[in-house]
Amino acid sequence: MTEHYDLIAIGAGSGGLSVANRAASYGAKCAIVESDDVMGGTCVNRGCVPKKVMWYGASLAHALHDAQGYGFDVERKGFDWSKLVEKREKYIQGINDWYESYLSDPKVDTYQGHAKLQDGHTVVINDTVITADRIVVATGGYPMVPDVPGAELGITSDGFFELAEQPGRVAVVGAGYIAVELAGMMRGLGSDVSMVLRKGHFLRSFDELMHTTLTSAMTDDGVNLITNFSIKGLRKTATGIVIEGENGDAVGEFDSVIWAIGRAPATSDIGLEAAGVTVGKGGYIPVDKFQQTNVESVFAIGDITGEAQLTPVAIAAGRRLADRLYNNQVDRHVDYRLIPTVVFSHPPIGTVGLTEEEARAEYGDAVKIYKTEFTPMYNVFTEHKVPTAMKLIVTGSEEKIVGCHLIGAGVDEMMQGFAVAIRMGATKKDFDDTIAIHPSSAEELVTMR
Repeated sequence: MTEHYDLIAIGAGSGGLSVANRAASYGAKCAIVESDDVMGGTCVNRGCVPKKVMWYGASLAHALHDAQGYGFDVERKGFDWSKLVEKREKYIQGINDWYESYLSDPKVDTYQGHAKLQDGHTVVINDTVITADRIVVATGGYPMVPDVPGAELGITSDGFFELAEQPGRVAVVGAGYIAVELAGMMRGLGSDVSMVLRKGHFLRSFDELMHTTLTSAMTDDGVNLITNFSIKGLRKTATGIVIEGENGDAVGEFDSVIWAIGRAPATSDIGLEAAGVTVGKGGYIPVDKFQQTNVESVFAIGDITGEAQLTPVAIAAGRRLADRLYNNQVDRHVDYRLIPTVVFSHPPIGTVGLTEEEARAEYGDAVKIYKTEFTPMYNVFTEHKVPTAMKLIVTGSEEKIVGCHLIGAGVDEMMQGFAVAIRMGATKKDFDDTIAIHPSSAEELVTMR
C-alpha cells in the first residue's frame, strides 16, 4: 500500500528540513526526500558552514601577523591545511548526525534517492511511490560551469571543499560574493590568488562604497585583480593551468582554477512538467507570497524561487509556510524587503536595504546620505591598515533609514541588531538618540553627521 502524507518536502536542505520539521510539530504527517548521502543541503555540507570555518582560519592568519604591532614576538611557522579540513569535516559530520534527532522528534520520515513528481500529489523515489496532500519543492541550486573548452580543468565551490591539499596558485573566476569570499580566505591562508572578472569590478549589485572599499583592501592584501577579461577556455600545461582570453591574452599558470560564476536552480528532471508546475526563466519556479506555485497542492521555497538566495530566507519561508498551513496563521509569509546579509570577505561586508543608486531611483531628491570612512582602533598599531566604511541612506523629512551598508572588522556581527531597528522603521534621529558604546566601530552609526 502506498504511504500517504500530509506533506512531502523534496530536498533536505535548510528549506525542506524547516518546513517538514515545523509542520510535523503541529501534528502533520511528514516526509522528506534527499538525493544526497547526507542531510543539510549546500549550506551545511558545501557552503555557509565550511566556508565560515575557513574564514575563521584566514582571520586567524591575519591576526597572527597583526600581533607584532602589539608587541608580540610571533613567528608563523606554517599552516596545516589538512588538519583544518579534518576538523572542519568532523564538525559538519556532527551537524549531519544531529539531523537524526531533529527529524525524529517530531517524527519526520526520510527517504534517500532521486525524487520525481508524477503529478501534484505523487512522488516517485527510485521504485518507491509516496503521496501527499501537499508537496514542497526545496531542491536548492548548484554551481554553474561555463561552456568553454577545458572547463573541466577548473573546479566549483563544491570542488573547493573537496581539496585535500592547499593549492599554491589560485585563480577565482567570478564577481559575486562566493568569488570574493573564496579569494579572500585563500589569500589569508597563504595562497597566491588572482581574481578574473568579466567586467571592471566585483559585487556589482552592492552599494558602490562597499565594492570600492573592498577592492582597495583586497589589493592591499595581495589579491591580483584581472578585470575586463572574457574567458575563451582553459589549457593544461606541464606545470599548471592557463586561462586564455577571447582577445588573445592569457593568464596563469595556476594550480587551481575555481569557477564562481553563479548558481542555477536544481529544477530539471524532478517531474515539474508532469505535475503541471510552471517553470520560469532560468529554471526558477514562480510563486506567490505564500510560496504557492500555479498548482494548488505544490509549493516551492528557497533558492529555486529566485528570491533572496540565502539560507535564513529558506528557513523562514519553510517555517512560515508550515505555520500557515498547519497552525491557522492564515497570513503568515516571508516579507522579502529589508533582508540583511553579510559577505564574509576580508574585511566583511554587512548590508540591509537599498543601495544609494536604488534609493535615488525610487525617492529622487528626498534621499540624503550619511557616510564615514576610518581606520578602526584595532589597526592603529598594526602594519596592515584594514579600512572601515559605513553609509546610512535616509529619505524624507523624518529621515527614515532605507539602507545601511557597512564594511570592516566586526560588521558581520553588528549588522543583525541594526537590521532589527531598520526593519522597525528607525529614523536617523532614533540612531542619534541612542547612546554610543565607546570605544567601538559600531558607535559611528549613532554619531554620524
